[in-house]
Amino acid sequence: MSIKYVELYEDLLEWVYEQADGKLDEKADVVFFAEANGLHWEEEEDLELAKYAEAMGGITYAQPPDDSTIYVYLTPQGLTLVDRRHKRRASPVERAKAARRTLLHWLWAREEEGAHFPAVDDFTATSNASFEGSHLTPDEVERAADHLTKHRLIEREEPAGHKRPIRARITEEGQDCVEHYDGDPGAYVKGRGMGSTYNNFMPNARGVIIGGQRHFTQNNTDGVDPTLFAHLSGYIGQISTTLGMADADRMDLENTAQNLHDEATSQSPEPGRLRLLVTQLREKLLEAGTTIAATMGVQMADQALAALGQ
Repeated sequence: MSIKYVELYEDLLEWVYEQADGKLDEKADVVFFAEANGLHWEEEEDLELAKYAEAMGGITYAQPPDDSTIYVYLTPQGLTLVDRRHKRRASPVERAKAARRTLLHWLWAREEEGAHFPAVDDFTATSNASFEGSHLTPDEVERAADHLTKHRLIEREEPAGHKRPIRARITEEGQDCVEHYDGDPGAYVKGRGMGSTYNNFMPNARGVIIGGQRHFTQNNTDGVDPTLFAHLSGYIGQISTTLGMADADRMDLENTAQNLHDEATSQSPEPGRLRLLVTQLREKLLEAGTTIAATMGVQMADQALAALGQ
């Protein structure tokens, strides 16, 4: 299975939702989605995407005899995933957190490349400046920069008379936040300000205790034990820098692990969302190679998927 099918899964569900106007009995032709996303029908990649999405439970598909058309229908599980994505996307809190984390990660990568005070507008123009399929606005990025500056995670240069920061660079504190707290300013501030030790904790995607989650309680009612998923996300954080991945791929891996941790430790973890994120991590680890660390990560992912009944 190609990693591109994993990465396109939620976008496909949302596209079907829009094409079918949110109705479960309305169909959409997946070929149009596949072509718009660079898949090749002559290699049957549109069919493989439909098969993958059906296996994940988000859609069902039908292919009439002697017809190249592939019709897809949203399932109740797929509808739930789309609804939850819409709610996350509409949350000002979640968008603000995503803007801060992704901007800080981007500035960390630019620092590694030797860039000196790169233009923040360059970040806004990249695909990194997005959250749940929605592009972050310049105002959201500006507020993120304000927050990061306030906590001394970045420093800015801005021309006189201009409000929006034009250029910024990551500070040593910001590098520490990225490298040990996966770029989560809230976790970094709490972690630096609290010195108590607890026996029960959940690691974040870098394997670091998040201050506000040191006391972990399983709040969900769906029979999902989040422990396996939180342990997997923490393990990814510990090994990500040892896998020899390109910076962009490693950051993508770590962000997915952080999303898994956030879902696992939420009030009511969604099994479909957990399955998707674990599958994404598993595919990324398989692409990273056959090192012992990556292989152990794949095994942990398999155990987590088995706990979900797949």
